[in-house]
Amino acid sequence: MRIALVCPASLPATQFGGIVFLAVDLAREISNMGHDVTIYTTDLDFSNGQNKFNKKLPRTEKIGKFKINRTHVWFSLKLFFINSSMFKQIEKDKPDIIHTIGLRSYQSIVAWRASKKLRIPLIVSDQGGLTTHPFLTQSSIVLRILYKIQNYFIKKIINDSTAISAANEYEKEIFLDINQKSNIKIIRNGVNLETLVSKQNFREKYQIDSKFILFVGRFSKSKGIETLIQSFNIIKNEKEIVDTKLVIMGVDFGFEKEMELLIKKFNLLNKIVVIKNPPREDVISAYGESEFLVLPSQWELSPLVPLESFAFKKPVISTRSHGIPFTVKDGETGILVEPENPNELSKAIIKLLLDDKLREQLGISGYNFVHDECNCVSMAKNSLRLYEQVLENNDNNREQIYSSMTNDINKLKLSLKHFL
Repeated sequence: MRIALVCPASLPATQFGGIVFLAVDLAREISNMGHDVTIYTTDLDFSNGQNKFNKKLPRTEKIGKFKINRTHVWFSLKLFFINSSMFKQIEKDKPDIIHTIGLRSYQSIVAWRASKKLRIPLIVSDQGGLTTHPFLTQSSIVLRILYKIQNYFIKKIINDSTAISAANEYEKEIFLDINQKSNIKIIRNGVNLETLVSKQNFREKYQIDSKFILFVGRFSKSKGIETLIQSFNIIKNEKEIVDTKLVIMGVDFGFEKEMELLIKKFNLLNKIVVIKNPPREDVISAYGESEFLVLPSQWELSPLVPLESFAFKKPVISTRSHGIPFTVKDGETGILVEPENPNELSKAIIKLLLDDKLREQLGISGYNFVHDECNCVSMAKNSLRLYEQVLENNDNNREQIYSSMTNDINKLKLSLKHFL
């Protein structure tokens, strides 16, 4: 089977987030099963900062048994990257099936157009862009217009898709609100457990001489970093945790300056360690040495960061916002609080820091969760099964159409024969 995975970013831009890891993990696992897999993407490269595109990256690169096909982005607005030559690459390669990941992207539009022209099945997945961003009303008029244009295409893509792969029940309901007739299969997001192994001493590298709790994610208002800093300010003088620090790791998505001002305002420079543009191996080692992860997001559909934390038997404190409860189960794999509530969050942090038994219990449950359900091997097998079902149905439909056309032609011949 020739499979095209289409997404807005791929290696080496790991800081872009979950879409990169999902596509790469799918490509690696499915290509290892003997299929021809290519990731069609942009030349995004975070090495020199956000939204930097690197023409020096190989246009085609083979990694293991799969390929990455990059085309250059000649214009971008926020996370909307235009690389129009991608269409020709997909058209030339003629895949059997297209799977687009990340609906609020130009690349999903290209995938949709290619599937229609080539008359091949289109599988759709999202990773956080399906619902409108909660801070849209605070955006410029240009961005609001862009979102409306995107919404038009998202509906078209969903309506024309052959099948939809939804990460959880919450996401499935959002898809159904757009089109009740959509063919939706729930396939849990998964992480690569083989790569989630710490290979260095994180504390030694960053000179951290105490216990620490961890935040990993974009420096964005929607990630709840403001609430996290406020909550840490509330508990900074508690005797039981006076030697505990907060480590914030990520890439700036518009909130870095405000975050740094908040840390200075609350006099937390000696309590909070900020690590910008961290290498992937440093993030992995931070999971392993942390006490637990805190993700106080105001908006998530199916986050991968908690799953990575679970792989190290580390529990997660997060919020009850949107799709998070389908990843972090309150009282089972972590603790959930209301978003934008620093008092409730600070109490949860203290509770988990002081209760070793609870941390261990929640951590083991999370570990079992990713090993049983949310790992990349299970995700790839379930996705491949969906591809096979779609292609089989597509072949059956073609046979039915061909058979129907043949019957019509035979009837026409008989009618002409009688007429003549």
